[in-house]
Amino acid sequence: MVKIVTDSLSDITSDVAQGLGITVVPLTVLFGHETFLDRVTITTDEFYRRLINGTVWPTTTQPTPKAFADVYDKLAAETDEILVVTVSSKLSGTYQSATGGKSLMTKRCRVEVIDSQTVAMGLGLIVLAAAKKAQAGVKLNELFDFVSKSLSRSHLIIYFDTL
Repeated sequence: MVKIVTDSLSDITSDVAQGLGITVVPLTVLFGHETFLDRVTITTDEFYRRLINGTVWPTTTQPTPKAFADVYDKLAAETDEILVVTVSSKLSGTYQSATGGKSLMTKRCRVEVIDSQTVAMGLGLIVLAAAKKAQAGVKLNELFDFVSKSLSRSHLIIYFDTL
């Protein structure tokens, strides 16, 4: 079965990811000099609490290529096909890290990486659909085509109650 990998900017919760067999690679969140792994060492609630009440604006840093390589190697023990769908390369270097991680792998496994050109649940919904198809036995080539075609049908709409 194809394994699905994404990053934490997909907004997929850990329980949903676990239920669908999705591996979520966390970005690093920085509040000043404080460093957190998104959704690992800082919760979404804590992130928004700090965003609303704090005086320091957060920044993020993409996972390293080695972080992706470690995930790929772990999954390669379970499969020979991995599909990675990342946050837009226009917003983060995560796509480049995911691609770079392929050359650092120590195990053999086919890995395909797609730049979603979106973020948040625009990315998350595509990943969820791909994971459901992977669980149904769809192979990597067909999943790659499905995700690529789905990108143009996914549009992110954001509503802010305050700036």
